[in-house]
Amino acid sequence: MFKTSMTELFGIKHPLMLAGMNWITEPKLVSAVCNAGGLGILATARCTPDEARKYIREIRELTDKPFGINQILTGPGAKENIQVAIEEKVPVVNYSLGKPWFVDQVHAYGGKVLGTTALSKHAVKAEQLGCDAIVITGHEAAAHGADATSLVLIPIVAGLVKVPIIAAGGFYDGKGLAAALMLGADAISMGSRFMITKESLVHDNFKQLCMKATEQDTMYSSMFDGLPGRVLKSPAAEKMVKSGFPLAEAVTGALEVKRDLKMSWLKFVGLSLQMMRAEEGSPLWVQAREAVSYRRSMKAINEGDTKEGILFAGQDCGGIRDVPGVAELIERVVAEAEAKLDEVRKRVISLQRA
Repeated sequence: MFKTSMTELFGIKHPLMLAGMNWITEPKLVSAVCNAGGLGILATARCTPDEARKYIREIRELTDKPFGINQILTGPGAKENIQVAIEEKVPVVNYSLGKPWFVDQVHAYGGKVLGTTALSKHAVKAEQLGCDAIVITGHEAAAHGADATSLVLIPIVAGLVKVPIIAAGGFYDGKGLAAALMLGADAISMGSRFMITKESLVHDNFKQLCMKATEQDTMYSSMFDGLPGRVLKSPAAEKMVKSGFPLAEAVTGALEVKRDLKMSWLKFVGLSLQMMRAEEGSPLWVQAREAVSYRRSMKAINEGDTKEGILFAGQDCGGIRDVPGVAELIERVVAEAEAKLDEVRKRVISLQRA
């Protein structure tokens, strides 16, 4: 068993975190990670405030361990969902894209704030703004990272900040955990690996597609949701990269987002304007692609439509070959990391004696 500054900070057993993946990290998966000793994160960006509260309470019925929520601050309902998390005294509030105005409120009830970044300068800023720990995302990751890989980014950030670092991007096994610890991280975040588990609600068609993939079978483009992002290679993903602006589908997707978030036209238009004006906001064309991404992600996750659906996934799909339970996976990762670190220690001692 590892004890790091991350496990001590959050009061958990293992230095493993479930990445907050929209539509995927539901209460069942979140609580399974928590009960197995990791830090489960509920993605609330796709939730109405009422849904966020409902899911938070469901998690509390399934686990008595610490957990967190993840919220994109430039997205719909961000302030309302953060307020719900504060009212419910969620132990960890994880955010991305934006400035955390809620740090003092979370600290007031003993909660922790976790910032997700992809640039070293943003990691430094997150620490200055009062974050208790930082997730640093390498280029290998699913969805949105920047250009630097985890191998380069982790030690750079480790040399710049004093708070615990959680490494994301390319981590799926014990060798990765051992490597991240050696590079200066205090834990790892896994998205794609936890996505391919028994407790994950991702449709089996896409679980199988991930397991058949190599490290070359992802695509990185801004055509998927308007921001540079990584998805699993599929007919729909290849078509989106080659096609022009999807106006008709964007309108359909926007209407579906409005419906699912239960928003009036006035609030929906107001939200769009707010997102355009935000410091790290979304121009109208980005919002249009986000609406298309929503539709196609639902087709993948819920329907298993491999022709029309897209699934955000990391390059580490190339190393995922089974569908274990969460508890089994976490035990395997920790045991392998301990064995690998011990193996390296013995190898170095042997070489020194030789």
